[in-house]
Amino acid sequence: MLKFLSKVKIEFNALDPRVASCMEFLAQCNARKAKESNPACQVLVKRRTDDFPPQITVTFVNGVEEAFDATSTPAQAIRTMILEKGQVLETEQMFREAGEKWPVIIPEEELHQFAPGTKPRKAEEKKQ
Repeated sequence: MLKFLSKVKIEFNALDPRVASCMEFLAQCNARKAKESNPACQVLVKRRTDDFPPQITVTFVNGVEEAFDATSTPAQAIRTMILEKGQVLETEQMFREAGEKWPVIIPEEELHQFAPGTKPRKAEEKKQ
């Protein structure tokens, strides 16, 4: 998960009963496997003393920053979103390294072309 991030900032009041998502996400960030995937990722924890709601802010390697209200967003949902966006970042990087334009634009006429089935030939021969 951390391999797609350059920075994680977790803000919460330790006495706030809504802090569960922050704690779970912090535990995931501090896991050995996560840290090994990107040792350069900064994980910052800001302990607050006011009534500010728990918040998790992540900065992706491409500089995009996203903040989550940790009172209403489970840690697993944040992790899933990071992994999904990370796959898009990896795909974009792969296309750029291959010298292709990003995003890939598929012409309208190609979208409506017939596509052959994906079944192996033997399976098709048995049907006949």
